[in-house]
Amino acid sequence: MLSVRSALLTTARRWAPVPNNTPARLVARFLQRKSELACALPSLSAFPTVHLDQAPRQQLPPLVFTFDIDGVLLRGPHTIPAARRALDMLNGVNPMGVKIPFILLTNGGGVGEEARRRKLSSQLGVEIQSNQILQAHTILKSVVHKYAEKPVLVLGGRNDVVRKVAEDYGFKHVYTTLDVLAWKPEVWPFHDLSPEERASTKPVDFSKTPITAIFVFHDPRNWSLDIQVIIDVIRSRGLIGGPYLDMPSPADQQPLPQEARSHKLEGSVQEQDAPIELVFCNPDLLWKSDFPQPRVGQGAFREAFQAVHKSLLGRTYPYVQYGKPSTATYKFAEKVLKDRLEELQGGVISRLPTPTVHNQTDNPESDIAGANGAGWPSVLVRTGVYDPAQGPPAHEPTYIAEDVEEAVRWAIEREMGRI
Repeated sequence: MLSVRSALLTTARRWAPVPNNTPARLVARFLQRKSELACALPSLSAFPTVHLDQAPRQQLPPLVFTFDIDGVLLRGPHTIPAARRALDMLNGVNPMGVKIPFILLTNGGGVGEEARRRKLSSQLGVEIQSNQILQAHTILKSVVHKYAEKPVLVLGGRNDVVRKVAEDYGFKHVYTTLDVLAWKPEVWPFHDLSPEERASTKPVDFSKTPITAIFVFHDPRNWSLDIQVIIDVIRSRGLIGGPYLDMPSPADQQPLPQEARSHKLEGSVQEQDAPIELVFCNPDLLWKSDFPQPRVGQGAFREAFQAVHKSLLGRTYPYVQYGKPSTATYKFAEKVLKDRLEELQGGVISRLPTPTVHNQTDNPESDIAGANGAGWPSVLVRTGVYDPAQGPPAHEPTYIAEDVEEAVRWAIEREMGRI
């Protein structure tokens, strides 16, 4: 019968293209020092010489991974070849011979996690679970309780797709800017609804439906319409078509009602009160598609909106920013990782830090900054937004790799070298 030691050595010999002696040496070192490992990482104390058919309880590995998707695993609709080899390593083809947990942490979105899971599983050739996917707007599940019964406006994506995502999260009264245009075409007379767009709308009288919050789930498709509607909602305190309740000059602005004065935005970039909560889910100014140069993203839309608001009112509007590199998103990711580890472990673990979280990304501005802030080792790959010809990255990663396969191999060898 095959022992765990034999399985590890057999697996290590298959772990190409590193030199033939390297994985075996690391495995031998790993086995020789298991008593030290038991002291440092008690949850990994069991690599005893037992037989595989005894089905021992799944043990925590010394590391776990978070991956960006665009520019790391995929480029546009196409899978980066190194991605499949990297995921094979995580599924057991590594010197430890164990499956290494991972989640996909992306600033993308626009669809539900289950739909994204099915598509990614097909693209990557690996079965992904929906609880392994953390999109830019997944964190909004944590704030549903504040707005579940209140009218909210959602932006981004095609037609009413993000409305359906929001409803799946638990928001019950969800509207889009296309709903507004169907209600009153004169809101933005420069766009005529297509038959498909009109079919996706809900009939509603916005003069009697006060919007309480605006959530930019995904990259908007019609910036001009969406900026106009956001301005209308904010300046009329939620009632689109109602009178503007402010003045261009901050000194002349009418006093806010008491309930607005007492409402502070958690995580906002400014301290002033805001009666309508405005939430952006993705701060990325740029993202990588199949086009040779990076494309502007939701972060650019936020800047465009703020430029218009400042031109009209002399100041920017306070907002909540989720997505990488925000602290809230990384704390949420740690909770998701802990839940994933408990699922694999078959029991409760008291805290996450036992394994080292390795973050793999192509974007120094968002992902490397966020990982460094969270205290995670970070690997920057050269298959996405980052272009070494433009100079060193704005935020220094722990390591720079050609692709995700090299990144995963480096992280595994790094952690094996520590034990």
